Amino acid sequence: MSDGEGSAQTATVETGGQSDNITAAMDGQQQQQQQQQNVSITKDDGEPNPKKAKLSGSGGDVFGRGGGGGDKQHATSEKLEQRLGGILCCAVCLDLPRSSIYQCTNGHLMCAGCFAHLLADARLRDEMATCPNCRVDIAKNTATRNLAVEKAVSELPSECQFCAKEFPRNTLQHHEQQLCAERPVKCGYSKIGCPWRGPSHEASEHEKVCPHPSATGKDVMSALDAMDQKFQEEKLLYDTIFDLMSFEKITFNDLQLKPYRTEEFVHKLYYETARFSAFNFQWVVKTRINNMQRDPALSVDRHMSYQLILKTKIPTPMSVHYLVVKGPFGDMKVNPKIYKFEFNENETETQFVTLPLPDSAECNRLLAAKTINLRLIMFLVSK
Repeated sequence: MSDGEGSAQTATVETGGQSDNITAAMDGQQQQQQQQQNVSITKDDGEPNPKKAKLSGSGGDVFGRGGGGGDKQHATSEKLEQRLGGILCCAVCLDLPRSSIYQCTNGHLMCAGCFAHLLADARLRDEMATCPNCRVDIAKNTATRNLAVEKAVSELPSECQFCAKEFPRNTLQHHEQQLCAERPVKCGYSKIGCPWRGPSHEASEHEKVCPHPSATGKDVMSALDAMDQKFQEEKLLYDTIFDLMSFEKITFNDLQLKPYRTEEFVHKLYYETARFSAFNFQWVVKTRINNMQRDPALSVDRHMSYQLILKTKIPTPMSVHYLVVKGPFGDMKVNPKIYKFEFNENETETQFVTLPLPDSAECNRLLAAKTINLRLIMFLVSK
């Protein structure tokens, strides 16, 4: 082998070695790029890369990051609703009002029921009602309704008492009375004696197996007798009223009851009307609270009773039927009930009889007012 051939071979060998090195280097770069791509794909399939994390992070607080933002938004909204509920609640009962909302001169809120209760308590104690927060005086003419808070409260969610789902407060009553599948209902055959009562979604299944549709006539008659007795009581009231309307002497007076207190050691609260004329005689109506309980302000259950007092002498006894109804100048809620009394020279005052108000809340509402307006209807039985 000549020197030229050896150098040529050596060059070839050296060149081949370089090409192998270059090829190996290129393969290494390709493998590195492939590994980076694999890493990138793995990151895309799992955790987002830093650039994408930054982009999604800008909206993650609103739209969620990694699927958890919705929970954060829900938690945030719940906290906001709870905070609003704490701010807009009644200062007395600490509950969100369902109807009118009143405020004192400093802006503290009270629901209509608690506001009337505070005024009623002050009336019973012969004191000035005060705000439970700041102790500023409150009265019908100083407290005002807060319409903005009423609208805001009506939009806040409230939990259904039957299904525990949340609905806006302005739609909750309709849901509970008409739509809720868990609301309690009676069996469709309750009028013939079925005592079943359960959730609305179970009513149809119960009625399919209810035994009362196939009950004997004797069993059905016992249930109908109870219904008939209640109907007869209502019918008797209206029949009596129509019979009284045929009397020769009928009169009515629109009266105003005003509060006053006795001069005794323990002052007692009464309401009394001015003198009015009926059948050519002078009369007065007088009312009292809780049948003269020593301190009615300590009782939650409150009611009113009234008596009719004859102020002039009568030559002969006379029998009078009378009842109290809502007058044209008042909004008192009262159920009609007829009373009868025979007046004579010695008996000029009736017993205190119940003023048939629907509940204690109505009594508080009347006590909170400065005056109570009513209409007294009287029927004189001709001898």
